[in-house]
Amino acid sequence: MPKTEPFEKHISEYEKWFEDNAFAYESEIMAIKQIFPKSANGIEIGVGSGRFSLPLGIKKGIDPSAKMTEIAIHRGIEVTNGVAEDLPYKDSQFDFALMVTTVCFLDDIKKAFSEAYRVLKPDGAFVIGFIDKESPIGKLYEKYKEGSVFYRSAVFYTTGELVSYLKEAGFKNFQFTQTIFRDLNDLKAIEEVREGYGEGSFVVIKSIK
Repeated sequence: MPKTEPFEKHISEYEKWFEDNAFAYESEIMAIKQIFPKSANGIEIGVGSGRFSLPLGIKKGIDPSAKMTEIAIHRGIEVTNGVAEDLPYKDSQFDFALMVTTVCFLDDIKKAFSEAYRVLKPDGAFVIGFIDKESPIGKLYEKYKEGSVFYRSAVFYTTGELVSYLKEAGFKNFQFTQTIFRDLNDLKAIEEVREGYGEGSFVVIKSIK
């Protein structure tokens, strides 16, 4: 069952996070852009309110939250109501699929990754941005998730775990970027983006069908 309740009830709190943590938000966008495909034919799975699709130029998205979808549509994104585990798209339809801070809310990660693989064209890219469970921020989120309206029901993953699931779904040719190397409260500017993973709390994985 989609974990939509927090996003239906706490939209203003969700949107405020991006304003209060502008440096982290911009850092995450930069990390995605560094390995993002140059194509207009793509989709964001778990588009939310469109906070990532908009700056990345993505025109289509899917999300189970009706209220989040309303905001994304207002921002000019064509959004379908639905879930990652059952994408309402044809086989081999897109050049890329993006999923940002969505993997921890999936009901069935294996099915969701299999669906992403299905809707991508051969050599299509699947790009995932997430907070690594083993990172400083990931450990904080895990420790205090019971007190969070958004992360209470979340399941956090390490980079290695996600790579294993991606390989099982058929993906290959992995690239990684990482950013946010300090506590969110200590960010005074946009963080640098480095290749690889293991240092930054926000990691981006790009894999190919």
